[in-house]
Amino acid sequence: MKTIFTACLSLLFFINAAAQSNFYKISIGGGFGLTQSFADLRKHSFGMAGYGLADYYFTPFISAGIEGQMGQINGGDKKNDPYHREFINSYKAFTFNGKLALGALIDYRKGEFTDAIKGLYVGTGFGVIMNDVNRVREEPIDPDLPVTDPPAPKKIWPGKEKSTNLLFPLNVGINFYFPDRSGYTRYILNFNYQSNLTIGEGLDGYDESSRTFKNSKPDVYNYFSVGLRYQFGSVGLFHKTIF
Repeated sequence: MKTIFTACLSLLFFINAAAQSNFYKISIGGGFGLTQSFADLRKHSFGMAGYGLADYYFTPFISAGIEGQMGQINGGDKKNDPYHREFINSYKAFTFNGKLALGALIDYRKGEFTDAIKGLYVGTGFGVIMNDVNRVREEPIDPDLPVTDPPAPKKIWPGKEKSTNLLFPLNVGINFYFPDRSGYTRYILNFNYQSNLTIGEGLDGYDESSRTFKNSKPDVYNYFSVGLRYQFGSVGLFHKTIF
């Protein structure tokens, strides 16, 4: 009887251990992608940007970290815009982000659809964006208007070339996990969509009064990116297998 009892305990311990997995708690990585502006100008142009990040994983599917971005956000068209406005924002942004993936909430199983989507996540955070805008500030004189002496002055749009605004990102994306030889998660392939709400009028550099120009919506830019992460550091224990 004692032998049977010991064997049952050993089997129970083995089953419980087999259902667990180890994971690295620190991740660093980077990537690149496209930005798209949704500011006060009608044309929502695309730009290029890169990013780098560092995350701490509380579990394989819950993390918090910092991210830095650098690139361009573009908009407008000086030839076709009704006000001949255009901007190129050579920006830098720094944010603190938290993310929650489906793997923390669902009972995924290897080989099933739930296993394929366990890395799907949402996240949000806060930070700052530092704007450095090269823009067309002068509206040209309408050639159909009669010539005056002295010539009528050109309209100069108000705003700042350099500014810093608060930034609130919303992330939706998916991680694909790859193990090392020990079976721990070592590499992550990431696809991310980020929508960024800015507080202020620095994103496009135009700050015209709402009395003379419709300017009531906050400036937003989206960022579509692909990246790679490398995990290392201290090891945690998760109650389910990752692979």
